[in-house]
Amino acid sequence: MNNLKKFEAANMPQILRSPRWLAMMFLLPLLLMAHFAMAAPAAEKFEHAKTGFSLTGAHISAPCTSCHIDNVFKGTPRNCVTCHTQGNRRGATAKSRDHLPTNAQCDVCHKTTLWSPAHLNHMTVAGGTCDTCHNGKNATGKHSTHISTKASCDSCHKSSSSWAGAGYNHSGVAPGTCATCHGVTATGKSSNHVMTSASCDTCHRTTGWLPAKFDHTGITTGCASCHNGTTAIGKNNGHVATTAACETCHKSTTSFSGAKFNHTGITTGCASCHNGTTAIGKNNGHVSTTAACETCHKSTTSFSGAKFNHTGITTGCASCHNGTTAIGKNNGHVATTAACETCHKSTTSFSGAKFNHTGITTGCASCHNGTTAIGKNNGHVATTAACETCHKSTTSFSGAKFNHTGITTGCASCHNGTTAIGKNNGHVATTAACET
Repeated sequence: MNNLKKFEAANMPQILRSPRWLAMMFLLPLLLMAHFAMAAPAAEKFEHAKTGFSLTGAHISAPCTSCHIDNVFKGTPRNCVTCHTQGNRRGATAKSRDHLPTNAQCDVCHKTTLWSPAHLNHMTVAGGTCDTCHNGKNATGKHSTHISTKASCDSCHKSSSSWAGAGYNHSGVAPGTCATCHGVTATGKSSNHVMTSASCDTCHRTTGWLPAKFDHTGITTGCASCHNGTTAIGKNNGHVATTAACETCHKSTTSFSGAKFNHTGITTGCASCHNGTTAIGKNNGHVSTTAACETCHKSTTSFSGAKFNHTGITTGCASCHNGTTAIGKNNGHVATTAACETCHKSTTSFSGAKFNHTGITTGCASCHNGTTAIGKNNGHVATTAACETCHKSTTSFSGAKFNHTGITTGCASCHNGTTAIGKNNGHVATTAACET
């Protein structure tokens, strides 16, 4: 120890042997370590966005000196074009020679993450100027099969993000010229299209292919060649079963309704159609019958005038002849509860009915009054006596025998040769009364 002190005293300057210097030499390393420890977090916490320019995408990994020339921070430009231009000092990527001509800032279309693909904001593009870029050189233009047109792109293409969904503006297209595009560069007839040489616009509209309205002018036959259920609407499920041509019944080319079935040659089987579903059937008041339609209905143009076939009908007439289903008793009919068939024996006519007088012995005048049934004729004996007093037959008025009971005078009022037998040619000539 004593030798060390002697060495220091002999070899070290006086200041270095000072206790203060020795203390500083010990503390200096500690102070440097503390300085760097405090400085490191401060560098990490520096936020570039506070300068007004956020580092994103490729800017994050760019060396500071690529923007801050000679480590000069103040006045560093923030607009893209200052750096991204030909011959710039900062070595940033510039516009290529075939770049779209534009004064817009780079970041309008490009992202800092990647130059391509760039997305042009078409909101600022003036209408009708699309082809200044979309000419096949600066940007994608019309393909080889594009419709031949001089119209601006935005006339049909409305989306700035996709070519698809273009709606062609047909304004100004000459009628009859549709096929110059449709079938060549645009959608044409489908494989099952109606066979026709007519122009598309004869049936189709420019707002949509469907619904198409076929011009039937001049079409009178051959309807089924299209109206077969595939090419055009055909028979529905409830259609009358027939092999007849459409035009046999359907006379209108604008509507299927109002068709009149041609009954020529139809004599039986009416109910196969006239069932209330396929065609009109029996109404609510129809005579209750299981007979075929054609039994009574003889006309194929009208249901009226049907004549009921009474063959085999002998009783129950009133079930139909009730004044509702079929003609019933008229206002002047004999008051009776007897069945129709009691008097009416004909099924073809009501006339000629013979009243069945069985059991009738009195009250004849209630019918035989000249209105309901035949009454006294003009030459009848003047009497208030009941019919049955003299008339004993219910089948004939002749043979009546006058009941003279109580008659004592006035014989000639009847026995005058007209009303009753009078004087014969050989009678005694006298003006005396008969009863004399």
